[in-house]
Amino acid sequence: MNARIHFTPQLKDWIIHNVDRGVPPAALVHRMIEQGFDRLVAEALVHSVWSAMALGTPMPEGAIDTAQIEAAEYRQEPTRLSPENAGSSGGSGVRVASWMTRPVLAVVDNVLSFEECDQLIALATRRLAPSTIVDPDSGFDMASASRSSVGMFFELEETAFISRIDQRVSRLMNLPVENGEGLQVLRYPTGGQSAPHFDFLMPTNAANMASVERSGQRVSTLVIYLNDVLQGGETVFPETGMAVTPRKGCAVYFEYCNSAGQLDSLSLHAALPVQAGEKWVATKWMRERRFISAGSSRKEA
Repeated sequence: MNARIHFTPQLKDWIIHNVDRGVPPAALVHRMIEQGFDRLVAEALVHSVWSAMALGTPMPEGAIDTAQIEAAEYRQEPTRLSPENAGSSGGSGVRVASWMTRPVLAVVDNVLSFEECDQLIALATRRLAPSTIVDPDSGFDMASASRSSVGMFFELEETAFISRIDQRVSRLMNLPVENGEGLQVLRYPTGGQSAPHFDFLMPTNAANMASVERSGQRVSTLVIYLNDVLQGGETVFPETGMAVTPRKGCAVYFEYCNSAGQLDSLSLHAALPVQAGEKWVATKWMRERRFISAGSSRKEA
């Protein structure tokens, strides 16, 4: 039997406004339930609007039916990562230590050696600058109190050393080296943290839409821990209750975009405050196609 749920333009605008502000779907559903909405109705409305925004498809108007609700549900696909990929990645004793199927998430041991971690930190230190986030309105980088770290980017395969890491990570993530954005290194001091966020690009502004047009959507992330944090600094996934403790040379891997371009809202994640010492990480984002930066596209034009 086909179910049909009607909604007002004001409710749709409220959902859109809050998604643009970075509020995750689960939080919006919770707020609607507090206002007296049935849970299933709230989930159907929020995820239908959120999915349309994430895919850049036509927004539902006035009502949604069963077919639209089912189309908005994230379709789980087999992960790209596997123990075989990890074992052939070129690291010493690289292995997948633990898995989660939704969102696709894995803790991977021994991605980098201790010496490689130390070398990355040394190379990055001289180039650190205050970290930025993407402004949801403009799509351009901006300073933000939600991310208290300093960081830098290496160019893809910038040196022989960086090239070895890029190639190893590429094999582990099972996507071509050219699909990767340049390796980012971040340092979080004591008290440093990042607020809950998604790594994929919502096509809600011109800059994000242009980036997705050039290179496709971000599909997966690998966060490599470059030191042992004295206390705190865990990577948390609030929608799942999962927390990953930083361990030098190890990494957390997660996916959030399937072959249909759907985005997984359960991939919401954050960095908890560093309570003692400091935290260093190297992050790799993979795209659907060869990564072309905005600067590179202007040069080619």
